[in-house]
Amino acid sequence: MNTASPLRKTIMYILLFIGVIFSIGPFYWMIVGATNPSGEVFNIPPNFLPGTHGWENLMNLNENVGIVRVMFNSLFITLTFTALSLVICSGAGYAFAKFKFKGRNAIFFMLLVAIMIPYHVTLIPLFQIFGNLGWLNEYQSVILPQLAYPFAIFLMRQNMQALPDSLLEASRVDGAGEFHIFFRVVLPVMRPALAAVAIFLFMFQWNNFIWPLVVLQSGDMYTLPVALSSLIGMSRIDYGQVMMGTTLSTLPIMIFFLLLQKQFISGILGGSVKE
Repeated sequence: MNTASPLRKTIMYILLFIGVIFSIGPFYWMIVGATNPSGEVFNIPPNFLPGTHGWENLMNLNENVGIVRVMFNSLFITLTFTALSLVICSGAGYAFAKFKFKGRNAIFFMLLVAIMIPYHVTLIPLFQIFGNLGWLNEYQSVILPQLAYPFAIFLMRQNMQALPDSLLEASRVDGAGEFHIFFRVVLPVMRPALAAVAIFLFMFQWNNFIWPLVVLQSGDMYTLPVALSSLIGMSRIDYGQVMMGTTLSTLPIMIFFLLLQKQFISGILGGSVKE
């Protein structure tokens, strides 16, 4: 039975409306800025309606940074990284959750410590390693270093602890091997958790800036964040192009999230449910 008073409901709706304005407002202003010339992006009062320079900004952006090429680079690197990292992190999480081996707790503790280590302290050693391998300015130099993403392993381990051991034992009794159990039994059950982890991994790699900036040395290999940063270095900043590039950079994340949103929340909460 709903006992909230009309005044309380009104206040709640007003607060929610203010929250929506603060959440969506910057995105709407970004889209409006992408369709206006650079000189009108910071007008006071600001423009609230889309302009007519969207196509011109897009063409100028493509001329300066090759937006089609850098979008392909970002999508290829991000999707490859997400797929490979999902397999590695889910396998590691499964091992930590369901197998007892010597040093398991110590290794898991080291994993938790690795989450706290700033990523930037690894840049120089990684750069030397990939330089010695001759992989600088290659796709694999961006994809490989973070495949075993510690937070993703931790999240998968927490979710797989809720997986009933009886289900695994039943599969073993039926003669299934460990790889068959993992790929045919465990992963299908873990789809909500995989969806949540996939979103985290996709966002991490899509927005990754420092490491691609270090190892990618030619414009045709740039990812989208690195290419957009090159616009800021020009003597005259065309904010219409910057807004157009930023708008394009948010679209894949929104699409990826919308595709997996039905299982996202259950995947996040799955680790709190115990057998």
